[in-house]
Amino acid sequence: MPENAKPSALCRSCLTQFGGGLRCPSCASPRVISHPELFDLSIAHMDCDAFYASVEKRDNPELRDKPVIIGGGRRGVVSTACYIARIKGVRSAMPMFKALKLCPEAVVVRGRMDVYVSVSKQIRAMMEDLTPAIEPLSLDEAFLDLTGTERLHHAPPVVMLAKLVNRMEAELGISGSIGLSHNKFLAKVASDLDKPRGLSIIGEAETDDFLRDKPVSMIWGVGAVTRESLEKAGIRTFSDLLRWDRKDLGARFGSMGDRLWHLARGQDRRSVSAHTPVKGISNETTFHDDTASIDILDGHIWRMSEKVADRAKAKGIAGRVVNLKLKTAEFKLVTKRLSLRDPTQLADKIYRTARQLFDQVGPQGPYRLLGVGISDLVAEDGADRSGDLLDPDANKRSDAERATDKIRDRFGPDAITKGRALR
Repeated sequence: MPENAKPSALCRSCLTQFGGGLRCPSCASPRVISHPELFDLSIAHMDCDAFYASVEKRDNPELRDKPVIIGGGRRGVVSTACYIARIKGVRSAMPMFKALKLCPEAVVVRGRMDVYVSVSKQIRAMMEDLTPAIEPLSLDEAFLDLTGTERLHHAPPVVMLAKLVNRMEAELGISGSIGLSHNKFLAKVASDLDKPRGLSIIGEAETDDFLRDKPVSMIWGVGAVTRESLEKAGIRTFSDLLRWDRKDLGARFGSMGDRLWHLARGQDRRSVSAHTPVKGISNETTFHDDTASIDILDGHIWRMSEKVADRAKAKGIAGRVVNLKLKTAEFKLVTKRLSLRDPTQLADKIYRTARQLFDQVGPQGPYRLLGVGISDLVAEDGADRSGDLLDPDANKRSDAERATDKIRDRFGPDAITKGRALR
């Protein structure tokens, strides 16, 4: 590279910066990324690759080259799947029997939330070595703002991000994909462009050309209902959005319309917020086939309650409110909530309250989506302390759940399984 020339390429293996080419001039690695704005962008989204499945493969090398599904047994649903299983068509929230029909050779592993939380904390500590501006979205993904950190690290943001994912692989055995751009919306879009182990760039100069023919479903938060509403208005791509006047979009879609107007132009003024409080813990699934079966729905309510409880226990928090979310086959959204006498982090209490809320809804099914959560979060101190005069066995079940947690911590998550978890 000529003296004083600005580099435009980075070797992701050895972090050499150079002028361009298919291979690194220092180590000959083909893991090279080139872009005119490569060293100018600083807003990133990091997403671990098939996180739960990657942790299981790391901890059990016999699973390395096998399709792995994380879920609740043959009669449960898929929580997540590794990329080998995804190639066969396996997707999250798919009924396990259908997943195994698509990929009969898959190994089904029951999730270990405590382990995933522990690994997530290790990754978070690595991110904090780069910047304090971290906005976690879940255990396995976060936004990072590295604006102004070049002076501290003596390296541009893209170099430190490549170093981050290299360190994750070397020290934790977990891979991740990076999206780098000039705002949060485009950084998240970019992180999905080249998975697994990807590093993708969407520069400011190319934003309009990049978005023009992309589907609006690419927008984070545009689900089936919103997409259907947009299609009724003739909006399927970003080009369609650009033809709409800002006022007309606002009149038709409310606050969402104004957001769509800005995103259609690649504009996102949201900052990476490191201090956004956790408002709730929830788990939901969209069924592959709509269902009105009480047994199936009850099984899902229990499994979701367990997952919510596991996350609450791992974070040392409890919720004063239990929430239930349902969506009918006609896309009607039904939500119910109940405030508790004492905050809880117990699966039994969350399940019984959510089931009570479900019974209050009555026969409005079949349903295409079900979700359970807790909100109004507080520290776990004082949670689940007082008894229930109307339920004299509540304390016994609470003690049993705590004992079960200890057994699972010692012998693994499959040591004890409730019958309703198999529905």
